[in-house]
Amino acid sequence: MIKQEDIGGLILAGGRGSRMGHVDKGLQPFRGAPMALHVMLRLSPQVGDLMINANQNLAPYEGFGVPVWPDEFGDFAGPLAGLQTGLNHCITPYLVTAPCDTPFLPTDLVARLSAALQAADADLAVAVTGAGPTRQPHPVFCLLKTSLLPQLTGYLQNGGRKVDGWYADLKTVEAQFEDETAFRNINTLEELRKYEPF
Repeated sequence: MIKQEDIGGLILAGGRGSRMGHVDKGLQPFRGAPMALHVMLRLSPQVGDLMINANQNLAPYEGFGVPVWPDEFGDFAGPLAGLQTGLNHCITPYLVTAPCDTPFLPTDLVARLSAALQAADADLAVAVTGAGPTRQPHPVFCLLKTSLLPQLTGYLQNGGRKVDGWYADLKTVEAQFEDETAFRNINTLEELRKYEPF
């Protein structure tokens, strides 16, 4: 298994939050705490260190006690720009990512991704739920080698923005997860209210 201290964690909170009325999703209150803090509390025990990618409201995120980095590439260029920033600041051989709007993420996310990555000797492992017609990849839940930074930078410089488009040129493996609700992302204020009750 990959050692925990060799894996950095990155919470992606760099979006505009347009589907939530242009508010910062990660800072929206959910069950008594900002949504991104729930993600952090689930992810931090699984990694060696942790950072956040955010493009607005940096001070509140810095209040979480971890480094906060805005995109270095483009203007709200999507999750790959956040990933590129994370790779640029990552001091470990591996990096795992999770979006700020997924407060139920699996507590064994990193263990399963790292097991799949090692078993396949892959560059990147991505979480998948379901099978057949219900199969659903979750591309922003991934574990990758930080040595992929040059490839990602080149992809972005050439106008690439789609996560799965970048994956296409890498040796990628899927890690299967049974609990689809663990990857539920909260995109709207209606969903925020819907899942607020315990």
